[in-house]
Amino acid sequence: MPQRSAEPVLREVARGTGGVVPVLAFAGITVAVMQTLLVPVITDLPVLLDTTPANATWVLTGTLLAGAVATPVMGRLGDLHGKRRMLVVSLGVMVLGSLVCAVTDQLVPMLIGRVLQGFGMGVIPLGIGIMRDVLPGERLASGMAVMSSSIGVGGGLALPLAALVAQHTDWHMLFYGSAGTGVLAITATLALVPGGPGRARGGFDLPGAFGLTAGMVALLLPVTKGDEWGWTSPRVLSLFAVAALVLTVWGIWELRCPAPLVDLRTSARREVLLTHLASLMLGVAFYAISLVLPPLLQLPTSTGYGLGQPMVTAGLCLAPLGVTMMLVSPVYARLSRRYGARAALLAGMAVMTVGYGAGIVLMSAVWHTVLVAVVLGAGIGLAYAALPALITAAVDPSQTGAANGLNALMRSVGTAVSSAVVGMVLARTAIPLDGVPVPGPEGFRISFALAAAAVTAGMILALFLPSPSAARAREPERTARGARNRATSHNAAAPTHLSRPERP
Repeated sequence: MPQRSAEPVLREVARGTGGVVPVLAFAGITVAVMQTLLVPVITDLPVLLDTTPANATWVLTGTLLAGAVATPVMGRLGDLHGKRRMLVVSLGVMVLGSLVCAVTDQLVPMLIGRVLQGFGMGVIPLGIGIMRDVLPGERLASGMAVMSSSIGVGGGLALPLAALVAQHTDWHMLFYGSAGTGVLAITATLALVPGGPGRARGGFDLPGAFGLTAGMVALLLPVTKGDEWGWTSPRVLSLFAVAALVLTVWGIWELRCPAPLVDLRTSARREVLLTHLASLMLGVAFYAISLVLPPLLQLPTSTGYGLGQPMVTAGLCLAPLGVTMMLVSPVYARLSRRYGARAALLAGMAVMTVGYGAGIVLMSAVWHTVLVAVVLGAGIGLAYAALPALITAAVDPSQTGAANGLNALMRSVGTAVSSAVVGMVLARTAIPLDGVPVPGPEGFRISFALAAAAVTAGMILALFLPSPSAARAREPERTARGARNRATSHNAAAPTHLSRPERP
């Protein structure tokens, strides 16, 4: 079917898009709040759930694993069956998981609920895909910037709120609050976000989804538990070997599948591959601040380096991270229009390098941590805003959800690596305090240095991305390739009519 058949629908849909960006950004913030919900009570989880510290860490690990798998899977399902529909499904599963967690004090039901909550991570690639479908060109860059940065904004703003709730009410209220914001996000999405045109053809790659799930679990499980189990233990080494085998077989399947979950040929193109690798480095760097600053702020002054702040104050000191990320979105839009998304990505990573470098030496006062949070928030906001623009510009519209889902997956893998590495550094540089090991100042500095190194590696990768002029020169080739892909999908399966808008 000719692509022109979708244009009248797109023009009609675009007339009512005033609420799209704020609603989708709110959905992204809701998901981010879910991710950081338990940070204020993480040390109390073994007592709250009547379990061991090792078992309690699965409450965080399970959400991480579910989110890593959900991002590309929900992105692809959105391309196939409607992005708004699958966004509502993602939020609905997250609400269900929140309610399960809200009514239990037992480990297993809590794990089930947290895994269900992890499926909310599919909101980010789906929201970016909706914006590409319905926003006019002049609003697309800024809209995607706000959506991409919402995950950091929500994380930064959620810490003080979650700390306040945990300190003054029953900790289960955290999950009731998450469920309530999820319901609000669903209602606003159905009321204010247009369905957009359904454009995908073909079926869902179920073997590919199972393969990706098995491979990601086998990879991320030893990454997150390696320091506890022992990096050279048979269990860790066996899981890494299984991950390598499963992901290799999965890659071969995806290359041969007529309608793959992830188009690896597209992902192998220079502009897509380098953006994914830069996202991996950004994921490593982004999470370090969340792991370093809270304990630094809360450790008692008797250590000689701790800042002795209560839980709520420590959360408020990190709030500028999220606020700054949101405030730089207009800056990104102007920078991207003038110099391109590649320049914005490089600028953001340069600012992040400065922020982490400053953090290595600025650790002796509360205002130091606030300053570091502000600088890092500006850099992360610019860099994260550029990623969906780079991916979206490099792939065919029918692959937007899946491609951005894979990009979000790379960031999730980076976050898992960061959690494991920084956790190991802090544990191995700990010093005793009243007979209890606590993170030492050297561990904080090493963690920030590693984050700066990861950002630098990402900058080197980004330098090899095509310049805006080269990207424009390749646009006719990309358009022709997209037309061929659509023709192939059309011949392989019954078409979904482009002229019919997606139903709720």
